Amino acid sequence: MKTALSIAGSDSGGGAGIQADIKAFARCGVHGTTAIVAITAQNTVGVSNIFALPTQVVIEQIEAVVSDIGADAVKTGMLFNAEIVSAVAGAIRRLGLKNVVVDPVMVAESGATLLEPEAVDAYREELLPLADVITPNLDEAFVLAGRKKDPEEVHGCARDLAELGPGAVIITGGHRASGADLLYDGEHFVEIEGPVHESGAAHGSGCTHSSALAAFLARGFGLEEAARRARAIASEAVEYGLTGIGRGAGPVNVLGPLMEGEG
Repeated sequence: MKTALSIAGSDSGGGAGIQADIKAFARCGVHGTTAIVAITAQNTVGVSNIFALPTQVVIEQIEAVVSDIGADAVKTGMLFNAEIVSAVAGAIRRLGLKNVVVDPVMVAESGATLLEPEAVDAYREELLPLADVITPNLDEAFVLAGRKKDPEEVHGCARDLAELGPGAVIITGGHRASGADLLYDGEHFVEIEGPVHESGAAHGSGCTHSSALAAFLARGFGLEEAARRARAIASEAVEYGLTGIGRGAGPVNVLGPLMEGEG
């Protein structure tokens, strides 16, 4: 059994964050472990508060997991502030963690801000160079690249991000007209296509994608195959999304295909 570690925030509504990551890890056949960096008070309508944990607590969680269980892959999600980004980057470097997937979460599905502005530079300078692959959505990609958003310039944006040091860039397709993920490995571009489910519930889709990607890398799949499998898992999770949960953006349901037909 391979293992994957999620370093991210807790979503009290159960749709995204650590909660989504654990479900995605299980769906993809790896044992999931966690290091919680912040606690959010949120539901499908919005985020009412965020409490960042002390960095020492974050680091001790990572060290406790790695010293005993290990980590065949790591994904980072919401990190909230520059201090946490720096601390996590330091732990990844010091512990020599591999198959690092960085999902630079900035905004919740409800529109709430999940990353303080000054943390963007910490991502660029400290965490992105340690990543094997980063998975920003279209908006996050242009912010990290320091570019004005222009969907026609997505390939140039991917090149700019690759120059910041990650091994590869996947700009996820949820906010692209085609719905396809764009993979750039520093040399070649690959469009990772798949079905788009407009009627599904998408809260947690980005977390699910990056966690699935980390899980498949942990299991030994090459980057492109892992990206294709992660795209399929995230798409399924939206297709089976729980539109009847809450009054706002419903959560994805990555376990939906396994539950179909059960009484």
